[in-house]
Amino acid sequence: MFSPNSSDPDSIFAQLPPQARDWAEQLHWNERRYVLSLCHILCAAPSEVQAEFLDEYTADGLVSRLIEDRDTRQKVKYYLEQFHIDTNLSESLLRGYIRQFYIHCAQDMQRQPEQYLEVAVRLIGSSEESNNAFNYTLGFELLKMMFTMSWIQQERLYRLQRNQDEFLNKYVKPIRFAHQINGIVVPKDKKKFFAKRDYYVQTPQISRKKLTELVMVTFRAETVTEFGFSVIRHPNYLQFNYEYIYTPEAEDILGN
Repeated sequence: MFSPNSSDPDSIFAQLPPQARDWAEQLHWNERRYVLSLCHILCAAPSEVQAEFLDEYTADGLVSRLIEDRDTRQKVKYYLEQFHIDTNLSESLLRGYIRQFYIHCAQDMQRQPEQYLEVAVRLIGSSEESNNAFNYTLGFELLKMMFTMSWIQQERLYRLQRNQDEFLNKYVKPIRFAHQINGIVVPKDKKKFFAKRDYYVQTPQISRKKLTELVMVTFRAETVTEFGFSVIRHPNYLQFNYEYIYTPEAEDILGN
């Protein structure tokens, strides 16, 4: 039974927000049974079922909060336009990304199972934390953009960055590896110049559904969220020059 007088700072009851403690204390015994039943079912359910439940139970409120946060929404819209990403931050898009965020976190459970529900609670409990939905959305859109770049375009992008090695290892190499193991870009005869030219300028052909799957498998939800947060928080975090990156390649392949 919940005890508001518990002196143990590590008890479950002590870790609840004051409003939640007051609410729990006032529940009738039958209502407490309902809460316990929900906790039991949710904790015992597979991660995908948890994600579906959390989406249905929390998405409406989170979407409303995000739409009301005009400042952050405008920043994300601005950066999407700066990177020439034609994505409309509609209510349906945001709801889809919230659901995807839960699913993405669920996929990461094998590495950090204890943080999954904690993330969900933080998202619905704090307007600051719910901004992670915006961070995740922007980060995911940027990674989708990079997945659809040719390797020479990726090369030009990371040449623009201040810390080229970090950007290359954190984002570009995982994407190129995913390209190769999925047969999207297949390097052949790497030592031959004209062969290298062919696969470096090849534009990846990826369906919308496959593109989403690839980003989710290649990058953890935390990495996607941090990427978006860094771009929003630090305007010069991602250097970008559309004309330079997307100008048709002439002769320069990796400086050769």
